[in-house]
Amino acid sequence: MLLGLSEVSVESVERAETSMTVTVSTPWHRMGCPDCGVVAPSRGRRRRVLHDVPHGDVRVRLVWRQRMWRCPEAGCPRGTFTEQVPTLVAARGSITVRAVAWAIGQLRREHATIAGLARRLAVSWWALWRAIKPVLERLAGDESRFAGVRSLGVDEHIWHHGDRHVRGPKELTGMVDLTRDEKGRVRARLLDLVPGRSKKAYADWLNERGEAFRAKIAVAALDPFGGYKAAIDDQLADATAVLDAFHVVKLGTAVVDEVRRRVQQDTTGHRGRKGDPLFGIQTILRAGAEHLTDKQWARLTRALEANDAHEEVFVAWQCAQDLRAAYHARDLADGRKLAEHVLNSFHTCPIPEVARLGRTLRRWRDAFLAYFDTGRQNNGPTEAVNGLIELHRRLARGYRNYDNYRLRMLLAAGGLTT
Repeated sequence: MLLGLSEVSVESVERAETSMTVTVSTPWHRMGCPDCGVVAPSRGRRRRVLHDVPHGDVRVRLVWRQRMWRCPEAGCPRGTFTEQVPTLVAARGSITVRAVAWAIGQLRREHATIAGLARRLAVSWWALWRAIKPVLERLAGDESRFAGVRSLGVDEHIWHHGDRHVRGPKELTGMVDLTRDEKGRVRARLLDLVPGRSKKAYADWLNERGEAFRAKIAVAALDPFGGYKAAIDDQLADATAVLDAFHVVKLGTAVVDEVRRRVQQDTTGHRGRKGDPLFGIQTILRAGAEHLTDKQWARLTRALEANDAHEEVFVAWQCAQDLRAAYHARDLADGRKLAEHVLNSFHTCPIPEVARLGRTLRRWRDAFLAYFDTGRQNNGPTEAVNGLIELHRRLARGYRNYDNYRLRMLLAAGGLTT
C-alpha cells in the first residue's frame, strides 16, 4: 500500500545518495490462460525495472517482480504470458502510470519541458513522450471538452519559420473558449489548432464540430481579418461577431505613426533623426492622453508647435484618442455614442490616413459596435492564450512536428482536462 495501489505490495526499499530502489510484487493468485481459460502453472518471475516519480532530487526506480505463467493446453497458441497491472504501468511500458500523470501535471502547471522531465526520470526524450502522447491523444479526441462553449475567439500565430513546402503552413488558426463563468470571468482555454490562416481553415473546423455546437455559440470575437469574418457569417449565422478592441486601438495608433512619418519626410526631407521635433515624441504619441505627465505634455506641445505642418499629426493623435476613449468609457451607452461619432466623422477627415481608417471601421460597423452590446466581449483572452503558446514554444526551442506541437499547446493552454 506504500504506492497507493491495492494490487501491489512493497517488498523492500534501498536508499542511496542519489537514487532509491523499491522492489514490489503482487500477491499470489490463481491465473487462467487469457485465450483458453485453462488454469496455468507458474513459470516463476522476472525483474522489470520501472521509472517512478522522483523523491525530491532522488531518482526512484521500481523493480517489479513480475509473475509469469505457461498455458498447459497443447492446442492453445498462447504459450507463456506475464501478469499485467494497468494501474502500475502500461503494457510494455517503462514509466509508471503515476509518473506519467506527474509529468503531464508538470508540463501543464509548471511550464516544464519534456527534456527536463526526462532527465529527472532518467529516461530518454522519446521514452517519456511515447508514454505521454497516447494520454494526450485520448484527451484531445474527447468531444465532451467542447461542451458548454458559448463564446468563441479566433486568432492566428506562426508556429515555425522553416520551409512551408517541407513542414507545411507556417500559420496556425487557434480557437479559444471565451465563455464567462457565473461570476462573469473569462476562463480562456485553447480548443484547437488547425493549419492555415483562412476562411476555409476556420469554417472547416466549425463544420466538424457539428450543428449542436455551432447553435450554442452566441458571440464570436475576432481580429479585423475578412477570412475569419466570412467563416463566422457562413457557419455561425446566429452568433454576434465582435471586433477585438485591442486591434482597433492598434489601428488608430498605427495611423498616428503613419501621419507622423509622412509629415516628417515632407518637412525635413529625411526620416526621423535625433533632434527632430517629431522624432522625439514618437513614444508619447502612442500613449493615452490621461497617462501623460506635465513634462510629456510640454514636450508634445513644443514639437507640435515647431511647424504649422505638424497640425496634421495633432489631429491624427486626437482621432486616435477619441477611438480609444470609446472603449474606456465607463458606461457602455456613452462608449457607443463615441464609437458612432467615430464612424460618422473619420471617413470625412482631410487627412488620408484617418479617412482610410474611417472607411475600414465603417466596413466593420456591426462588429465594431457589437463590443458595446455584448458586455465588452473581446479577443483579449485569446491573445493571452497566444502568449502561453509562445512561452512553451520558446521553452522547447521550437517544434518540428505539428501533431506534437498541437498536443503540447492544448495541454499548456487548458484545452485538455486531466
